[in-house]
Amino acid sequence: MATSARRGPYICGIDAGMDVVTGKWKSLILWELENHGVRRFAELRRGLVGVSEKMLIQQLREMEEDGLVHREVYREVPPKVEYSLTEHGVSLNAALASLGAWGSERIARIGAERVSHDAAAAWSRGRRGPTEAPAPVAPVEGIAAASAGSGGG
Repeated sequence: MATSARRGPYICGIDAGMDVVTGKWKSLILWELENHGVRRFAELRRGLVGVSEKMLIQQLREMEEDGLVHREVYREVPPKVEYSLTEHGVSLNAALASLGAWGSERIARIGAERVSHDAAAAWSRGRRGPTEAPAPVAPVEGIAAASAGSGGG
């Protein structure tokens, strides 16, 4: 494992924790790996609607440096690379579960729409018109339970 450039100094534990999840895609990468287990790069990219290849590579490298993600390279043709959560990544996901529950409660409180993963992925692949956004899903009953059961996302 490479040495992370993120080594403090930190003001508090929240500062240190947020340092490793800062970035739009890191929490979603954690969610994707928690919910689907081992994923190849293309599977991750399809699951993370809107992420560019360059950004996904950058975020995965940082997460590997921080010990959150394990990258397994298989020496075969064509090359095969798989990503999975380390113990450290699993423990971070557990710590983020209450934030996910809080976020789900916020969605309900402000009346925001929640987009289904399948609708967002289909939209990203161009199955819908270029300006038409993914369809929202129905409001979730038992928000905290649903969030806790979905890996905190």
